[in-house]
Order: sequence, then C-alpha cells, then structure tokens
Amino acid sequence: MFTGIIQAVGQVARRDNMGSDARLYIRTGDLPLAGVQLGDSIATNGVCLTAVDLPGDGFWADVSGESLSRTTLGQLQTGSEVNLETALTLQTPLGGHLVSGHVDGVGQVVRCYDDGRSMRVEIEAPADIAKYIAAKGSICVDGISLTVNHVDGARFGLNIVPHTAQKTTWRRLSAGQAVNLEVDVIARYLERLLLGDKAAQAGGSAGNVGGLTEAMLAEHGFMR
Repeated sequence: MFTGIIQAVGQVARRDNMGSDARLYIRTGDLPLAGVQLGDSIATNGVCLTAVDLPGDGFWADVSGESLSRTTLGQLQTGSEVNLETALTLQTPLGGHLVSGHVDGVGQVVRCYDDGRSMRVEIEAPADIAKYIAAKGSICVDGISLTVNHVDGARFGLNIVPHTAQKTTWRRLSAGQAVNLEVDVIARYLERLLLGDKAAQAGGSAGNVGGLTEAMLAEHGFMR
C-alpha cells in the first residue's frame, strides 16, 4: 500500500524488452533507499513494482505484459521521468489516501492551464471507471493522491498546487498526455459487495449484472 504522496522523481535509465514483458532500471534520485530491500514494492507512476535488484542508485523491476498494456509504463523510454514512492509502513503519515498501486485504467489530459499560482487540469477517464469518480472524492493519478474538484460525465477536474507541480513529473504536464488512474479502493469493493449472491454467479462481474446504479443504491438504503 501507498499514500499517493510522491517522494521523488526518478528516471528510466534502461529498458530491456523481453518478449511480451520488460525489465526497467529506474534511477531513483532523492528517493530514500536505505530501508528498501529486495522484494519491496515501489510505486512508479502509480504502478506497484517489485525491486528485484538494488545496485545503489536505483532499482530493477520486472514489468508484466499486463502492466505494460494496461498502464502508461508501456510508453516509458530511456530518459522518461517517473513519480516514485516507497511502500507505506505503520510509521508513515497517511498524508494522502490509501493507494494500492493497482491501476484501474489510463486517462487522457484534456487540458491544463494556470489559475493563479495553481494549475487546473481536466482529465477524461475510461467510460468503465468513470462511475467510481466523485466530486470531492480521492483519486490517484500517476501515483499522486488528488482531490476531485468536479465531475462532468467521464471528465473530472483537479487543482494542482505549486508544490505538487514542482515535486512531481507534472511540472511538464501537457494536453493529450496519458496518465494512470486508480480510483478509491472503497468504491471498487462497495460495488461488488452490493452484488450480494450475484457476485458468485458465473460471469458475475459488476458489468454483467447491472453495475453500481441508483436503483441498486436505493435498494440497499444508500438513497432516499
């Protein structure tokens, strides 16, 4: 688990394509590696990766074909910058929100513009995860814990304060850029829980039995 509070910006130093998957070497910059051991998790642009080698100034990680195809890691090249965070411990302040490092989908930056000293960002999410994004709820974007300002269909808006922009890869954010999205873990489990016995049926995914709807919420007492 992670908090979505970025600790450092690293850089892809090497990428070895190995058939359908890949191995990445990430130089970690200011990320504190003193307590990191082989097998530990490091969130890389919001994707939980396992450190399989620690040469000293970074870490090697194997990236499965699943992760390459379902996240922006497949687009990384030598020199690409990445947001980094080591795994949450019981001593870590939970400054953001609970993040699993399991990306739900890839969104696209529709526009970004200055608003005073802050930056406004509008992102379009994949249609199948838009229902999990709520105004004033939490979302993790490229590993960054953020508060959703507003929602309009599959699009949602964010306000990025100067510190976040300066200390993450978002200092170079631009329209058209692909970003990793992880919705609040509570929303994911709530939907399946509300399926009740239907969840055990063959093909009993939320998408096959109606998903999270107003009628389902009303039936279970969440709406009046």
